[in-house]
Amino acid sequence: MQKRDYVMAARPDARRKPDEGIWETVKVIIQALLIAFFVRTFLYQPFNIPSGSMYPTLKVGDYLFVSKLSYGYGKYSFNFSLGAFGHEVKCCSFIDFPGRIIFQSTPKRGDIAVFKKPSDTDVDYIKRVIGLPGDHIQMRDGVIFLNGVAVKKERIQDYVNPDPESEPYNTPTGSPVPQFMETLPEGVQYRVLDFRPDGALDNTPEFVVPPAHYFMMGDNRDNSSDSRDPYGGVGYVPIENFVGRADIIFFSISPEARLWEVWMWPFEIRWSRFFNIL
Repeated sequence: MQKRDYVMAARPDARRKPDEGIWETVKVIIQALLIAFFVRTFLYQPFNIPSGSMYPTLKVGDYLFVSKLSYGYGKYSFNFSLGAFGHEVKCCSFIDFPGRIIFQSTPKRGDIAVFKKPSDTDVDYIKRVIGLPGDHIQMRDGVIFLNGVAVKKERIQDYVNPDPESEPYNTPTGSPVPQFMETLPEGVQYRVLDFRPDGALDNTPEFVVPPAHYFMMGDNRDNSSDSRDPYGGVGYVPIENFVGRADIIFFSISPEARLWEVWMWPFEIRWSRFFNIL
């Protein structure tokens, strides 16, 4: 009798062990999701390149980490959307005032930054910071004049686009495109494409950047809607519209590839672009 009572008393414990294992797994998943949410909200936001405006520095199919701490938190720092089953839920920031808060730092000339388009804050743009508040900027024959001084622009080896489905400059695939090395006054160097000697935005009036605003340009000069075009482009970008600074490429895949076709990854992934610092 005592032996049977002992066995029956042990059975509830035996049943509880699998339940405890499931609950431990659920807790680990919840903790992982909370950590990911914290990192996504406050530290680093993933961003993918949808257009060719930043060629050759950034390509369609690149995935970046954007540092939110770089410029502090602002009005649009916590805006993001969640999509599932064909529906999208937008999560909006609880901050609604100009400027930045917490760890405030200003964008530096040469930074690649993600920001909200001033005329449509549902749209994210990524460009290079060229003009700071108070700067005088003008394009003359494709050369940037910054406060009256020409930015150094040297012709280097032509660029040949290897991705036929991401042609960024309306030229036949494989055709060489004039490529230049630009050097900003602070010493930041980067490559630009400029294949039209008389592009629509190669000659502009002089722009004077307002206080707390920035002048943004794409590296693919003839295929970038940016601050050079105050009407169809982005105009001057206020500091509160900045989301963060693009720091590193963590993944890159050919634009014609589908992410769910895992079996094609070895052939479509651009392995050489992984962990490229920007």
